[in-house]
Amino acid sequence: MDKVPRHSLTQGIGTILEARHLLLVAQGSGKAEAVHQLVEGAVSAMWPATALQLHPHVTVLLDEAAAARLTYADYYRDAYAHKPEWQGF
Repeated sequence: MDKVPRHSLTQGIGTILEARHLLLVAQGSGKAEAVHQLVEGAVSAMWPATALQLHPHVTVLLDEAAAARLTYADYYRDAYAHKPEWQGF
């Protein structure tokens, strides 16, 4: 019980989607399925992160473990490596 947070901050999906730019950072194998659903799955209430597919400007930063379930990981790496300068980040 000592490790359970006593306070937390939550944000509704609707409020999150109002942001101009979203940045999602995921690390570790425990996030791999959620990342897979976010990037390659359909928008679904089962996976709230998939709502980010509805936003026009989302940046997703992952470590290798979080990216492990991505079917097209090599394609995403290549697209990032060859993105136009104007895209920044």
